[in-house]
Amino acid sequence: MFTRRHFIQSLAAGALAGALPATAAKPQLKLKYILASALYGDIGLESILPEVKAAGCGGLDVWCKPHGTQREQVAAMGEEAFDGLLRKHGVKPVCFTQYPLGPFELQKEMPVLKKLGGSLFVTGAKGPKSVSGAEARAGVSAFLEQMKPHADAAAEHGITIAIENHSASLLHTPDSIRCWAELNKHPALGVAFAPHHLFDFIDEMPALIRDLGAANLPFVYFQEHGIGSKQKVEKSIELQQMPGFGTLDYRPILSALREIEFRGWTEIFMHPTPRGVPILPTAAEVTAAVNKSRTHIEALLAGVNA
Repeated sequence: MFTRRHFIQSLAAGALAGALPATAAKPQLKLKYILASALYGDIGLESILPEVKAAGCGGLDVWCKPHGTQREQVAAMGEEAFDGLLRKHGVKPVCFTQYPLGPFELQKEMPVLKKLGGSLFVTGAKGPKSVSGAEARAGVSAFLEQMKPHADAAAEHGITIAIENHSASLLHTPDSIRCWAELNKHPALGVAFAPHHLFDFIDEMPALIRDLGAANLPFVYFQEHGIGSKQKVEKSIELQQMPGFGTLDYRPILSALREIEFRGWTEIFMHPTPRGVPILPTAAEVTAAVNKSRTHIEALLAGVNA
């Protein structure tokens, strides 16, 4: 029998559930890390591949010049030789980051990435830069229309194209990111979410993640804005772009990622000055820095998941 006591208890339980944070009912967030070859500058793939597992990563992001030389190394040694190296070290090349080709020239790389077992491209957008309001909506709409044949080709190869929200680009302002979240309907297109290009909009980042949702977020950078990405400074200052070295509080970002049940890839990253050099002298030192950042993120994540 449903008594008055049961009725009061049900009201109390409902009130308590309403007071709990939105993430409380969500599954715990587990991050999948990918290692950026660009962190190692021009170091050879033979030396980088053993570092993937050492850095707690589930795959490699292969960068090309000017940020790294690893895509050029693959071309020089040949795909079969590279595949042999990958098998030797038990590594999958999950991603090719390809800014030089841009979003409209990726189809030539799709068979290569698929053959090697990869599933993701990261690149930039084309269109009007740093737009807001109606300009943002028109620009994003036009770009998405232009991307349809490329996204269709990517889908046929089992690949996703992630467009970075890069400063001074079409996908830069919060308005443009929200327009993308509303207008993009293609499952093979998403955003490479970059906090370091949203340093003027730090407080808006969690809301933007929620607006995009998991379907629009195949990739997230863990990097904050720092002057060392554009000018020569002391190494300790340059490294402040990386989690645990700088000041960005990643907890709101992690909470938002848990809330949307994020299941994409995450990449600990920074830019050295000049481009194309290792962030630290040896591969082992680079990996140690990545692990310091990963440990910092995982400690914060434990609190978010609690």
